[in-house]
Amino acid sequence: VQLQASGGGLVQAGGFLRLSCAASGRTFSNYAMGWFRQASGKEREFAAAISRSGTNTYYADSVKGRFTISRDNAENTVYLQMNSLKPEDTAVYYCAASFAMSALPTLREYGYWGQGTQVTVSS
Repeated sequence: VQLQASGGGLVQAGGFLRLSCAASGRTFSNYAMGWFRQASGKEREFAAAISRSGTNTYYADSVKGRFTISRDNAENTVYLQMNSLKPEDTAVYYCAASFAMSALPTLREYGYWGQGTQVTVSS
């Protein structure tokens, strides 16, 4: 499966962005999906994940209550709605796909990655 992330940009603290990740090449509903992020000089970390059907979601504590992951299997797209953004949310955001049924927070479970989209939150 090929993944194309978009929607990043520059926003002020307290603002919002919605990231999209369009999938192609395989049956999208066969994959659990995740969003990860990597700040400059830091390791890539988990942000949010959603199960194949969209029934189950999982969030990192740092984004819980502010970010919402969703998917549209008819449109082969997964979204990340990011509200109340903070400067510490600044990172390159990556979408990823896993053959797992469930929403997983573990990077190594994801075999397919998009190219990343930059999110910058100014204070």
